[in-house]
Amino acid sequence: MKVLIIGLGSIAKKHVAALQELDPHVELFALRYTVPAIELSGIVNIYEPDRIKNLGIDFVIISNPTFKHKETIAGLLHLNLPLFIEKPLFEDLEGEALLNTIAEKNIITYVACNLRFLECLKFAKTFIKGKRINEVNIYCGSYLPDWRPGQNFREVYSANKEMGGGVHIDLIHEFDYAYWLFGKPKNVRCTLSSSSSLEITAIDYANYVLRFDQYNINIVLNYFRRDPKRSMEIVCDDGTLHVDLLKNAAYWNGSLIFETNQLISDTYNDQMRFFTKNILNQKASFNSVSEAYEILKICLAKE
Repeated sequence: MKVLIIGLGSIAKKHVAALQELDPHVELFALRYTVPAIELSGIVNIYEPDRIKNLGIDFVIISNPTFKHKETIAGLLHLNLPLFIEKPLFEDLEGEALLNTIAEKNIITYVACNLRFLECLKFAKTFIKGKRINEVNIYCGSYLPDWRPGQNFREVYSANKEMGGGVHIDLIHEFDYAYWLFGKPKNVRCTLSSSSSLEITAIDYANYVLRFDQYNINIVLNYFRRDPKRSMEIVCDDGTLHVDLLKNAAYWNGSLIFETNQLISDTYNDQMRFFTKNILNQKASFNSVSEAYEILKICLAKE
């Protein structure tokens, strides 16, 4: 298997590790724009985009900054290569023409949201089938300066609005799994702000209400919580399901009903395995660009 990587940052290295775990003989290429770029073991740097067509690439991982995704995808369309795109799809909603071209060319796409492979969420998806839901509360709070030790947090894309950062788009995972579990809401309302002590230009607090016929989903996200919390609470007629994503566990009316030894790092392996075995071979369609665009619409709803 031959894979091209565009954007070789921290998240790309997780995908690389997953690929090497699945296939120790995988051939990896990185399209680089800085000459000379840092050499990484097991990855061949290339500097001329024209070389790509002669490499026999099986698929492309797009993991550069979000605001570069549209330009990057547009530059690859003539190659008709499958695209594995790191979330979020775009930084805004000005990409419909690009999506139409992808559909017309029947290009295989997947937008990476690895939490769909977290066992506690997979358990929840099965557990709530047939239950009458009255309320859903989703929360994710953590401390941005702790995300990337050794780096000035104000210089990374997460902290900078002009680079496509912001807690509402950085943590699009929460919108993604809400969509995966519950479907498309009737309408969306939100409150966004960037007034915390972090002093960054990007949104650092987001509060959303997703309206469905019989219940609302409340999603609260922030960059400034020192004690991390990531959870989902589903209030049903016959009880309450609490899912602790950090512990990868689920509780029904306060009693533990599900736990697993799966680590968050395992979800990257599970995701890549599903992509290469199912999506790449067209056995399944899962979070394609069209679905990811619908989720982006929720995320970027106007206040």
